[in-house]
Amino acid sequence: MNLASIDLNLLVAFEALMEERHVTRAGERIGLAQPSMSSVLTRLRALFGDELFVRSASGMQPTAKALALAQPISDALAQIRGVLAPTSAFNPATVSRRLSIAATDYGDLVVVPLLVEALRREAPGIDLLVRPIIDPTASVVSLERGDVDVLIGGHLPASQRITRYTLFSEKFVCIRDARRAKGKQLTKDDYARLPHVLFSSAGGDGLPGAIDTMLSRHGRKRRTAITLAHVVAVPFAVAGTDLIATMAERIARRFATAAGVSVIPVPYDVEAFNIDLLHTRRAMADPALRWFIELVSRICKEF
Repeated sequence: MNLASIDLNLLVAFEALMEERHVTRAGERIGLAQPSMSSVLTRLRALFGDELFVRSASGMQPTAKALALAQPISDALAQIRGVLAPTSAFNPATVSRRLSIAATDYGDLVVVPLLVEALRREAPGIDLLVRPIIDPTASVVSLERGDVDVLIGGHLPASQRITRYTLFSEKFVCIRDARRAKGKQLTKDDYARLPHVLFSSAGGDGLPGAIDTMLSRHGRKRRTAITLAHVVAVPFAVAGTDLIATMAERIARRFATAAGVSVIPVPYDVEAFNIDLLHTRRAMADPALRWFIELVSRICKEF
């Protein structure tokens, strides 16, 4: 294929269609009216010899060919935007900008404090809005729509339209009232027998989590005696009681002394989980946002 004969704006239109799954909205994103965008789609179909997007009740659904093209085209456009972006004009020390992120409770407690410290030191003119991730799927949709710039947290759902970057890994530990834990090891029988505190931001037990799945493989089941909506409340609920809880290690250690609990190993092998940063591919064309993403990656290397 002769590249000189290809209108690269078609690839921009393809990216917009992949992200919006709607001809009119995709056209609005790149400044084309609906008839012009329909004409562009016709040209895209001719270029790739495939329907690419098929109408359905839920919008324009990409074909297998379109899905296969999505990542390479997005990566190529991101590189072009990165080359053309006026990076030399960006100075974090003098820029005035507002950025918004959504974070899980974990991200809010572990990553955000270090991020705020770094921002105040390196880019005091950047204002940061932090929103909670309560419904991970809805938060990914908000990211895709541009309502937020970045998502930070664990167990976030995948999306063809989103780039995921693993910041670091985290493991589970158990917490118990410090006086009850003193000089004692928690056995597997203890772990299944003792009542548990569960953190659920959705306000309910929900689907079985990693701990329940792990226990079921061993033919065990735990009793959830208390369910709390805020992870910070968990150590304080455990303190002074016979309750135990399983938490991410960095959060558990942060509140152990203040709450009066001890951090002890989980007496089973529990798989670690990743803390990820999610952003749209368009983010790499924004010098301030690209710098911000690199900043988050840099501070997380300290973990």
